[in-house]
Amino acid sequence: MKSYLFENSLTVKVQSSCTPMELMELAVRKWLTTHGPEEETWRGQYVLRVSHCLEFLCGDNPLIQYKYIRTCMQAKEPPHLTLVHTSNVKAMFDKDITAIGAVVTHKSSNPPLPLPPKRRTCVWDVSIPFKIVLVKGSKVNAEETAKVQVRAGLFHGTELLCKPAVSSESSGRSDHTWKDSTLEFDISVCDLPRMTRLCFAIYAVMDKVKKQKSTKNAHINKYQTIRKAGKVHYPIAWVNTMVFDYKGQLKTGELILHCWSSFPDELEEMLNPIGTIQTNPYTENATALHIHFPEYSPHSIIFPPFDKILEKAAEILKANDCTRGGKKFHIELKEIMERDALSQLCENEKDLIWTLRHDCIENFPQSLPKLLLSVKWSKHEDMAQLQALLQIWPKLCPRDALELLDFNYPDQYVREYAVRCLRDMSNEELSQYLLQLVQVLRYEPYYDCALTHFLLERAQGNRKIGHFLFWHLRSEIHMPAVSVQFALILEAYCRGSIPHIEVLKKQVEALSKLKSVNELIKLGTIKNARSKTKEAMLTKEAMMTCLRQISYSETLSDLYSPLNPNVLLSGINVEKCRYMDSKMKPLWIVYNNKLLGGDTLGIIFKNGDDLRQDMLTLQILRLMDRLWKEANLDLRIVPYGCLATGDRAGLIEVVSSADTIANIQLTSSNVAAAAAFNKDALLNWLKERNSGDALDRAIEEFTLSCAGYCVATYVLGIGDRHSDNIMVRSTGQLFHIDFGHILGNFKSKFGIKRERVPFILTHDFIHVIQQGKTGYTEKFGSFRQYCEEAYLILRKNGNLFITLFALMLTAGLPELTSVKDIQYLKDSLALGKTDDEALKQFRQKFDEALRESWTTKVNWMAHNVAKDNRS
Repeated sequence: MKSYLFENSLTVKVQSSCTPMELMELAVRKWLTTHGPEEETWRGQYVLRVSHCLEFLCGDNPLIQYKYIRTCMQAKEPPHLTLVHTSNVKAMFDKDITAIGAVVTHKSSNPPLPLPPKRRTCVWDVSIPFKIVLVKGSKVNAEETAKVQVRAGLFHGTELLCKPAVSSESSGRSDHTWKDSTLEFDISVCDLPRMTRLCFAIYAVMDKVKKQKSTKNAHINKYQTIRKAGKVHYPIAWVNTMVFDYKGQLKTGELILHCWSSFPDELEEMLNPIGTIQTNPYTENATALHIHFPEYSPHSIIFPPFDKILEKAAEILKANDCTRGGKKFHIELKEIMERDALSQLCENEKDLIWTLRHDCIENFPQSLPKLLLSVKWSKHEDMAQLQALLQIWPKLCPRDALELLDFNYPDQYVREYAVRCLRDMSNEELSQYLLQLVQVLRYEPYYDCALTHFLLERAQGNRKIGHFLFWHLRSEIHMPAVSVQFALILEAYCRGSIPHIEVLKKQVEALSKLKSVNELIKLGTIKNARSKTKEAMLTKEAMMTCLRQISYSETLSDLYSPLNPNVLLSGINVEKCRYMDSKMKPLWIVYNNKLLGGDTLGIIFKNGDDLRQDMLTLQILRLMDRLWKEANLDLRIVPYGCLATGDRAGLIEVVSSADTIANIQLTSSNVAAAAAFNKDALLNWLKERNSGDALDRAIEEFTLSCAGYCVATYVLGIGDRHSDNIMVRSTGQLFHIDFGHILGNFKSKFGIKRERVPFILTHDFIHVIQQGKTGYTEKFGSFRQYCEEAYLILRKNGNLFITLFALMLTAGLPELTSVKDIQYLKDSLALGKTDDEALKQFRQKFDEALRESWTTKVNWMAHNVAKDNRS
């Protein structure tokens, strides 16, 4: 029997096999023994709602099948439910229907008449080399003594289709023209893939390295590339464009491309194929490249429609027999297919995979990404055969299909296949990967694509997905490379979700008010910087006065939380609000929440900090938690809410009843330097808040969560781990915050790495795990076993982690800019090794963390002293 708590101290005990309807009937009957009318008047008039949010339990399924009930059982807490009258629920839906009706009845203008069909030429019938004409370059930011060249390359994803073409050198000031300005490529027009990108790099050529006299080109030293003796090339600008337009028509005529001047860390032949195909919208100061696409036919040249591609494949298949591999080749193929996603394929291996492609479909269907990388996209015959093969390829599981949305797989039909696989995702799983799916929209050259349709359809069908789709798009709409694309998708979502607009609009207004308060505090702290005490008093008073204004209180009240759209933030508890004493003065906003039975709820508003890296790390922690639970291992992870909402702005969820290790240690000692070495502080803190069986549970919670975060921080290479960004809840759960350094980017001081351990495992943590006992006990053995089991589970999903980070490469995160950054994951997960070899490596790291834990304590002591001196 399980207890279910209702409002007014009502408790109902039922079996987990009971349905929501049966539970509701028992609850109402019990309530009616002391209140209310006869039985007939309440039948069918109530529904069950989860008390702390707007989630309802309904249907004929056993209670145990509902996520909220399972979560409560795992946490060993009684579910809190509320009886809600159906009239209240109906009123919510009536309001939505009214809003939709007003839009549906609005008459649209008549569509324009279709244009008459044009005569067209198939691109496969044009077998002459592809070429373009350089007309001129204007506003080229180069030294007067430098000569300027243009390099152009044709790419399909990251694959260079043929040797780049290079212009002659041009002299001049800001405007340049080139002799023999036609650039011809060693590829026929007929062999251009549909998604071919034409990438340009404009660069200065100088005879020798010399110091920059002006500062305007100082940044280019970072990118200098010596091509041959005595010549140094400095990138000036780059720009990309598609060869075919969105209708599949080969471009013709003159085109002005406004270039970008910031370069990524990795360049391919000085070209940036992974960069956007959007031109720079800030045209006033941007380098402009004028090019001309020649006409190869008196008619428009188009890429063949899909049925013609399949016809071509059928012709080739009739002329050639399918090649099957023998046992020897099958063993070699198996070894290639089992490699991780970062492993490079040599040309011989690519040839083998393509030759044995029919073996792949039968024996290695999950190997589709490797097959796609083995296709010679510069041969239209191979491309046609691949499309035919794709029609009979078994569906991949959604997690594996995510990889096909990477930049390496630009083909339209491949991406449509990937989206078909994603349709099997539940809404919950889709929410898990939504962050990456929004980012890979950057790889889509045309706004109207399968991925956009899929995201909009699922968002329209589930408001929670719609909510986060809205914020993921809106938080990056200020970026010029995606501003138009993301704005169009946002508009499409809002036009199709009229009732949701008002909810989202209020959230946007609330964040605008919080930004105003934050800027007021920043201004106050600058003016009163001489007197810290006076500063704190004046700015706190100004903040509270501001929050009490009617315009602020109304906007910030009765607000659905951007962090969790199921939570209604009812009213601000102004007296408990404050700002935090860090550089950007984040706001600590406390809400009274009527759905929480009087409990408060805290959110942190940050303005001036980029939260996207924190958001990614917390998403991966949430995924790790999910994978562990799927393997029946619950490590009590606390992946608190974090959401970027704009340009260097966002929200963080406050975890209730929690404090930092630093504060726990400092309250146990009057001397900051000694606090870090007090091994009893943490255990005593837990004992003060738990007794008897509750203390045993808290120790178990600490043990499990400590194991989870040890493994997670090691695998993700999370750095800057001091005692102010590790926290503990009063229930025992340990968790980490502040993820400004990931993938092994550990902080240094004076050239010396401050963090010398692979993860944080101090002796006071062990002291808690062993409940104060000395020597390594059975409990420590269990803790070590949890760590090893958790590590092996993550290893099995190594490709998924690599894929998710790879899909974020163009997001502009400071510590995730190239494939080299992701290499850290491959090393930490020991991909390419056996489980035994990987476990041996992990055990060595575990022992190292334990052996060198004194260095962590020294770092914590230094942090505590520095913090004490600042206060």
